Amino acid sequence: MTTIRDVAKRAQVSVATASYALNGVGAISDATRARVLRAAQELNYHPNAFARHLKHARTRTIGVFIARFGGAFYEAILEGIHDVILNTDYELVVCPDSRSERRMLMYRQVDGALVFDSKISSEAILRLASQRFPIVVMDRLLQNDFVLSVLQDNPPGVREAFHHLYDQGMRKIHFVAGASDSFDSTERLQVFLDEANRCDLHTPVHQGNFTEISGYQAAQTIICSDDLPEAVFCANDQMAIGFLRAMKEHGLRAPDDIAVVGFDDIPISRYIQPALSTVSVSRFDWGAAATRQLIGFLEHEPACGPCRIPTHFVARESSDRRRGSQSLRPSSCA
Repeated sequence: MTTIRDVAKRAQVSVATASYALNGVGAISDATRARVLRAAQELNYHPNAFARHLKHARTRTIGVFIARFGGAFYEAILEGIHDVILNTDYELVVCPDSRSERRMLMYRQVDGALVFDSKISSEAILRLASQRFPIVVMDRLLQNDFVLSVLQDNPPGVREAFHHLYDQGMRKIHFVAGASDSFDSTERLQVFLDEANRCDLHTPVHQGNFTEISGYQAAQTIICSDDLPEAVFCANDQMAIGFLRAMKEHGLRAPDDIAVVGFDDIPISRYIQPALSTVSVSRFDWGAAATRQLIGFLEHEPACGPCRIPTHFVARESSDRRRGSQSLRPSSCA
């Protein structure tokens, strides 16, 4: 087993200096601290702060490493996590700050982790995960005995959305993608393109980043091209809302000029004008399912494969030219 002495030897410092660097204390230079941290990473050394006081101690604490707190999207996930935790004797620590994340993961101050933050690399997750430190990821699909993936089931909802547009006779359909490093955006785009290809359609793709402004900018580009599509699928609701705002500024209306569809079904989507058609998924259930998976692993329950949270399409005014139609089942292409 790698010890702090091994780290000190690799970094060519004393054990005391290595300890200072790993604990983030002491009057040592940034260069020395970086050398020690690099040595610890190379040796896969992960000190356990609690084990210094009580061998085999468990914290009964779960760490949630999430990129953001604000907004209905993240709030619903956290509510689902909290709802499950309330019925257990586990405590919850939520860490949005990247330095806290690194320290919490390195020092194992939690028994397991829920990770929904692309800033934490897949390589780090795979390196840190173990039987004593399981990790549930909510934003990527990883193959590891101690990493569990709990994801939205993107394909069914995306296929329903595509055929909702296609069955109304729309053939010129564009796609506004989310962040390029997002598993969900990549999967939604691929499923949409696969359906379009099956129907012999060419689908132009515009790169966004899940923000309202990126949807607005994509709309400006499309509208100014003087070759309007019949419909646009945005990889999330925020971009779809930005797209609708740009349309309004140019005197265009959805769905008559361009039908618009989003993804997530955030609360505001049903109240804007026109109400936004979207793919709905319960983020509360997503957070709850991820937490149950992690606690089950910690309690030595058999781990299942990747878990998927169901999605379904909700037709509203922004895309439904038939007015009042209900969610559609995927149809075959003629």
